[in-house]
Amino acid sequence: MADPKPGQPQPVSRRLGDLLVREGLIDNEQLARALQEQKGSNDKLGSILVKLSFVTEENLIAFLSRQYGIQSITLSQLDIDPDVLKLVPEQIARKYEVLPVKLQGNTLTLAMGDPTNVFALDDVGFMTNLQVIPAVASQAAIRQAIDRSYDSKGGGIADIVSEMEGAAADVELVEGDEEAAASKVDVFELKESADEAPVVRLINMILVDAIRRGASDIHLEPYEKVFRVRFRVDGVLHEIMTPPKRLEAALTSRVKIMASLDIAERRLPQDGRIKLRFNQREIDFRVSTLPTIYGEKTVMRILDKDSLQLDLTMLGFDSWSLEQFTKAIHNPYGMILITGPTGSGKTTTLYSAIHTINSPDINIMTAEDPVEYNLRGVNQVQINEEIGRTFASALRAFLRQDPDVILVGETRDLETAQIGIRAALTGHLVLTTLHTNDCPSTVARLLDMGIPPFLVSSSLTLILAQRLGRKVCKDCKQPYDADEETLVPYGHVPQGLGKISFYKGKGCATCNFTGMKGRVAIYEVMPINQDIRDLIIRNAPAVEIGEAAQRQGMRTLRQNALQKVIDGGMTIEEVLRVTLGT
Repeated sequence: MADPKPGQPQPVSRRLGDLLVREGLIDNEQLARALQEQKGSNDKLGSILVKLSFVTEENLIAFLSRQYGIQSITLSQLDIDPDVLKLVPEQIARKYEVLPVKLQGNTLTLAMGDPTNVFALDDVGFMTNLQVIPAVASQAAIRQAIDRSYDSKGGGIADIVSEMEGAAADVELVEGDEEAAASKVDVFELKESADEAPVVRLINMILVDAIRRGASDIHLEPYEKVFRVRFRVDGVLHEIMTPPKRLEAALTSRVKIMASLDIAERRLPQDGRIKLRFNQREIDFRVSTLPTIYGEKTVMRILDKDSLQLDLTMLGFDSWSLEQFTKAIHNPYGMILITGPTGSGKTTTLYSAIHTINSPDINIMTAEDPVEYNLRGVNQVQINEEIGRTFASALRAFLRQDPDVILVGETRDLETAQIGIRAALTGHLVLTTLHTNDCPSTVARLLDMGIPPFLVSSSLTLILAQRLGRKVCKDCKQPYDADEETLVPYGHVPQGLGKISFYKGKGCATCNFTGMKGRVAIYEVMPINQDIRDLIIRNAPAVEIGEAAQRQGMRTLRQNALQKVIDGGMTIEEVLRVTLGT
């Protein structure tokens, strides 16, 4: 028998299952169970064993690498050159479950779940006219990498549309004037192209895919030679596909038609709203268009009522912070300020607070821009600055409407802040937001806006700062030994725990091989007691206010986040990403 070619897998004389038993990685009972599970499935035995947790993916890949005498490869950490991807068409990659990963000279490295598949090796070698060297990877990782790599490079759009056509067809536009016309001929042409079936299906597919992935935002971005689609999932943007540049105008126009925007106006920003019904769920999309040098960028914020969490106890508060916040929102008057950057979950916290105190015997009024969710029993007002309905004018009108609780979506200027503080001082509970980094600096921001210190100290009841951090994926989280002392340099106050287990995600299909899935809020809660009021009146620096707040029990954003590391919900790297050092 001739020797195998260099780089080709060595001949294996026994079945994979028997070899794994012989190596002691599984037993005969587990093998029998896996073989039974494999019947009627397209999955390979190795994938079944990993799925049943009989063997880890790392151990399986390491074994296959040793057994076949070829290298193993971790696909989740690779950024594959688009030119290399083009060597193997998507249809072939999916057929054989292989992925081209590297081209060096006349040699192509091919990731394979089954390196003994000579048909795949021969086909790819014949097609590319290259020497093909196999590298072993898990079947699940290859499938995910194919989806991620080909989709993100714009390949296979027709296949995606075809596969998702059934689901996309279930999308029904609830609100949207499709007859937003103009008199120019090119506008009619735009509308005609936007109404073509492929364009409609592609937009529907993008919306459905974003919902399924749990995305919070969809970005349609025009550049000089490409048109890019990105989703924000768990606070991080991911490139999903690059549709042909020629479809840019039609896709943008289709979204504008759905959102009842003026498709003839391409020089000014526009804001609109889309309401869709999908799988018996009504989902709103807040649409914003912005003219750039290469066309209109469109961002859609997904507002899914079914995913809105209005239970304060489920938001991530520690017991002390929850007690202080709950006490503050049940006060009959005073101002509660919630601070944090855009996308930090302030709206959810505000709505949860309103939901908690809402009852038939109190009058709750809100001024929002925009109104993101409709709350039963709450009088909500949409701000429209174009017609003069500003936060300040709405707030003045509220005071003539016999309110008990007032929610101001954002305090942007001195006038709004002054009216809100006066309302808090005259028997109303006022909740509002401000853009600052933490609780102590919020006081400085109010003083900088021109509010006298005595008014700030008299009106404020509580300040809450928050961030959103990604959680470790529950499906692939793994413990590793650590010591509580390793957190001290980052600002942690030791609790005498000593040796503990931290967690990190190894990456799986559930989390798209990132190791992170879902988000949790991190809070910093500062009740305003007499000591802090005295510091505000004498215009003390933010550092001094922060030290006084910590003496009364406040934990900083960083300290709260590090506690979530100890509890096993976050990683140190994620804490450092979303919080400022102390």
